[in-house]
Amino acid sequence: MIIPIEIILLWAAALALISVLASKVSGKFAVPALLVFLIIGIFAGSQGVIGQMYSANYKLAESIGIIALILIIYSGGLDTSWKTVRPLFGPGIVLSTLGVLITTIVVGIFAVFIFKFSLFEGLLLGAIVSSTDVAAVFSILRSRKISLKGNLKPLLEFESGSNDPMAVFLTITFMAILKRPGASIFNVLPLFILNMGVGLVMGYFMARLSIDIINRIKLEYEGLYSVLTISVIFLTYALTTFLKGNGFLAVYILGLLMNKNDFAHKRSLIRFHEGLAWLAQVIMFLTLGLLIFPSQVASALLSGLLISAILIFLARPIGVFLCLFPFKFSFAEKAMVSWVGLRGAVPIVLATFPLLAQIPQAHMMFNVVFFVVLASVIVQGTSIPFVSKLLKVNAPLDEKKRYPIEFEQTGDIDASLIDIIVPYNSAVVGKTIATIGIPLKALVVLISRGEKFIVPNGSTLIEEGDVFLVLANSEDLKGLQAILSILKGRGS
Repeated sequence: MIIPIEIILLWAAALALISVLASKVSGKFAVPALLVFLIIGIFAGSQGVIGQMYSANYKLAESIGIIALILIIYSGGLDTSWKTVRPLFGPGIVLSTLGVLITTIVVGIFAVFIFKFSLFEGLLLGAIVSSTDVAAVFSILRSRKISLKGNLKPLLEFESGSNDPMAVFLTITFMAILKRPGASIFNVLPLFILNMGVGLVMGYFMARLSIDIINRIKLEYEGLYSVLTISVIFLTYALTTFLKGNGFLAVYILGLLMNKNDFAHKRSLIRFHEGLAWLAQVIMFLTLGLLIFPSQVASALLSGLLISAILIFLARPIGVFLCLFPFKFSFAEKAMVSWVGLRGAVPIVLATFPLLAQIPQAHMMFNVVFFVVLASVIVQGTSIPFVSKLLKVNAPLDEKKRYPIEFEQTGDIDASLIDIIVPYNSAVVGKTIATIGIPLKALVVLISRGEKFIVPNGSTLIEEGDVFLVLANSEDLKGLQAILSILKGRGS
């Protein structure tokens, strides 16, 4: 029976709309939005109560999952500030490679005893659930107005954005060994060097090429830049994979290096790809729900929860503490990094790989992944604010004020749009804009006063606590900051 396209679009739009609206409600009750997406998918599945939609096409799910994962990983790189992660490159790389391997081994060993798996079947399960999901973590932190002290936030961003390629590599490697029993584990190291090396080189090359093209092409319609970047993303993945490299790593490096450099329409493109990444997350969790048969996964409840507990309370902590041992992190910081290890879209995608490869224990692994993701989102996701306060590593969320003006700095202009606050005891309070000696090339574009925005002119009186939105180069910005910092009684 061929389902009319109108029916497919109706269901797709309805599920997406319900998921988005439900995410708003979930934020008020500190329930991770991804959990809501998962539950909606289950209710819409073959044994659900919404529409009883049958979906067991694992090939289609894998294809959708790979596309979604490419978009999620690229957005993670594009949204990661190179300046903040550069000092943490060492510990971040160790966590995203060695940490993933340690997690895989610990989970794999326990899976051998719990499920009576062979060693490589256990390691395959460990690899599938070894990577973390930063989108889930920081959506919770933002909804609860909590951030993390020091370098914890950028470290977690970098680790979770860069550890997916390692998980993909290990999953494919153990699947290959299971499919070819005569394959040697000693062949993995050369394959790893080739896989990661080609991924790094292609990511760097495509980033340089993409930035140059975007800045030179001068498209007439801004919307075409989004089409251009999507094309570059999938081209990067396809070419890298064709060259036997890690396409996911190449895509992440592509996004990370593009964030490091200036290019046309950068801010709008970052927002566009953030939206695409969220759409991909929604699709993947809905897909997992649609593929779940509650009557079948019930048999894996106890063993699935046991693996989840091993992952959360043993494998992840062992990996984090061993990897961060050489670096200067306190016990509380290591414990927080250990706890912030939510599983998300990647295990869902990877869980479909063994099914299509017809690995003997594939269905059991898929059901276990369901409980791992569910337990991780519920247990870790809902308790992150509490644990951060318990470990005393929480900090107020620094939410920047949104202005009704946007400015993109490019190589064609030596200026930045920066907000500067007028100190409460500043000597300029009560004076007009024209009389305080603002540098000639500095332009006060807007003044934020309380909940209002004011377009200033020379006669505008300055009040304490005003926030100036200033367009100027770095030298003139320093000059204006020096003027505003003069205190009453110390000159005027």
